[in-house]
Amino acid sequence: MIVATWNVNSLSARWPRVETWLDEKRPDVVLIQETKQNDAKFPAGALESLGYESAHHGQGQWNGVAILSKVGLEDVTRGFGDDDPEARLVGAICGGVQVYSCYVPNGRALDNPHYQYKLGWLAKLADLLDRRDRARHVVVGGDFNVAPSDLDVYDPSVFVGLTHVSEPERSALRALEATGLVDLTRFLHPDEPCYSWWDYRNGAFHRGWGLRIDLLYVDEALAQVATASYVDRESRKGEKPSDHAPVFGEFSL
Repeated sequence: MIVATWNVNSLSARWPRVETWLDEKRPDVVLIQETKQNDAKFPAGALESLGYESAHHGQGQWNGVAILSKVGLEDVTRGFGDDDPEARLVGAICGGVQVYSCYVPNGRALDNPHYQYKLGWLAKLADLLDRRDRARHVVVGGDFNVAPSDLDVYDPSVFVGLTHVSEPERSALRALEATGLVDLTRFLHPDEPCYSWWDYRNGAFHRGWGLRIDLLYVDEALAQVATASYVDRESRKGEKPSDHAPVFGEFSL
């Protein structure tokens, strides 16, 4: 099974690139973030013609998450089942594996109420995962808007006092791992930066000024049968790319 996660930064703006990418790469399961579409606009029909079933949790011009699958898509869930109006989480069973596509809140600034919303959102995710069916493999992927360690930041000194690197955010990721999950990229590449996001400004991509904030978490048993994890840097190049690159995981299931 090949799984990819990609924050496309507007599926409407990026659709020609996404369509070509799906046709060329053909991952079995794709976790999409920031569709920035409502459910009516989401291209379910076009995806079906490419061989993908899909589930979307949309919100119009903000947020939006989706799961695309060539290996079946069942038991779709959207959000945490509470009154949160932001479309940031969708789950489904694909090929017998429980998968979640996550778009974690940005946080904005350490003194911003959105930062507390971010920490609360991650706590709800940890609680959901702690209550999961442990007999089933799980993949939790998406844009987490947190760099797990200083290795995941091109220059930690630039981010002192900012979101994405604060200890409470990193502690929230460790709480996810404490439910029995493994950060797949770091498991397979313990010493490589593996950046997945680069600012559009200041030539950040070409200068290597990146962050690793797009993550794939898997259960420990699934990590043991992982054969590869990599960042598709080519998809960050060219005309009108997303500021994120897709992150892949491959498993011998």
